[in-house]
Amino acid sequence: MLNTIPVTRRGAEALKNELHRLKTVDRPFIINAIAEARAQGDLSENADYDAAKDRQGFIEGRIQEIEGKLSAAQIIDPAEVNADGKVVFGATVDLEEEESGQPVTYQIVGEDEADLKLGRINISSPIARALIGKEEGDAAEVQTPGGTKRYDIVAVRYI
Repeated sequence: MLNTIPVTRRGAEALKNELHRLKTVDRPFIINAIAEARAQGDLSENADYDAAKDRQGFIEGRIQEIEGKLSAAQIIDPAEVNADGKVVFGATVDLEEEESGQPVTYQIVGEDEADLKLGRINISSPIARALIGKEEGDAAEVQTPGGTKRYDIVAVRYI
């Protein structure tokens, strides 16, 4: 059985958009660049040709990677999740850092969507793992490089 990869609807759309761009813009551009470099003659000392071939390899590899992820994707719409207030994939969690009282909000997402600046954390990150299964009113302890941090779960939302 193929392992599924959880991904939010937004994350799946971003992957589909990247795949479309790679196939319709980047791939044709690089094929043209290779043809132009080839037309310059001797390929043994042609840096443009080598660079274009390297870029083509990267593009083809990324296309395969995205197609693989999309074929294994289990698309989850957080708004349709009914987890009875528990922290699950896709949930948005409002926390308060116990020591400082600092509020922080995270959405638990897949690896490709994670972006700490946007408050999106990878499902396999230490903080997400500490939150999964907990609910509003619970506390979560997270091992960080600076020691253990405790967070109080203020709210769990599915948006």
